[in-house]
Amino acid sequence: MTTAKTGEVVTEPQAPATPSDRRERHRMRRRLAGRRGGGWWPYVFLAPWFIGLFGLTVYPMLDSLYLSFTDFDLLTAARWTGLDNYHRMFADDPVFWDSVHATLLYVVVSVPLKLALALGVAMLLNRDLKGIGLYRAAFYLPSLLGGAVAVAIVWRQVFGGDGLFNDFLGWFGVKGQDWISSPDSALYTLVLLAVWQFGTPMVIFLAGLKQLPKDVYEAAAIDGAGPVTRFFRITLPLLTPIVFFNVVLQIIDAFKTFTPAFVISNGSGGPLDSTMLYSLYLYKKGFTDLQMGYASALAWVLFLVIAGFTAVNFIAGRYWVHYDD
Repeated sequence: MTTAKTGEVVTEPQAPATPSDRRERHRMRRRLAGRRGGGWWPYVFLAPWFIGLFGLTVYPMLDSLYLSFTDFDLLTAARWTGLDNYHRMFADDPVFWDSVHATLLYVVVSVPLKLALALGVAMLLNRDLKGIGLYRAAFYLPSLLGGAVAVAIVWRQVFGGDGLFNDFLGWFGVKGQDWISSPDSALYTLVLLAVWQFGTPMVIFLAGLKQLPKDVYEAAAIDGAGPVTRFFRITLPLLTPIVFFNVVLQIIDAFKTFTPAFVISNGSGGPLDSTMLYSLYLYKKGFTDLQMGYASALAWVLFLVIAGFTAVNFIAGRYWVHYDD
């Protein structure tokens, strides 16, 4: 209350809280906390995601890890064999090393060519021209079709003995060959198919180019810097985060390539295992030879290799990727 003379506020002593009052305040605090946090409703809405995560990802991964230490043929119960699958893989399986060699060659050749072409086309399409959206859609179209079985079949016909590629070479008096049936060139037809699917990294590069400051280019042009100098001194350094993102994604995607190798080689990985990519060999061991335990071991080795390459990219990226800060 307030005194009449001085106007000072004097607080009256309050009675001590009873147990029932304390319980009521505790219930009110819990209700308020539940309202602020949403209670159980967020977990209810997230339940389908958690079910999918544990039922379709975590549990299959753990089961595959267990099977990698067993002899399992999908028809009988799995039999524990310890590290036999891994010892066989590295010491007694020459086809495994052929698939490793083919896959590494495929990754090392296809990824740089694909990213270089994607960046070049993105720079050409980074212009305000009439109908530029139609050109961008046309260049992106192969990425929508490249993974299809029908396109792989057409690709096999194009590079066959009587294919369109040999007809094109015939115009210049060059006699072609059956590029698919030659062990020296079969893998490079897969590389060309991968490079042809440059649409996805192209769109990402184009989005990055749109964000580059134009005043930097104007200042460089005033100082006399030519197109090549501007590319290597301005465009490429500013695009290094986008380049890094595309490199990581494309390396992972290249290691997992399966459909083109399966279709073009009719599932055999031939000729002479030259197109036996790792994913194709894993598929053959698991679903053709019914060696699911061995295939699970192959899958975990592939997982570790991809994780290792990704980790190396992140470590190396500290030295060549430049951010705003």
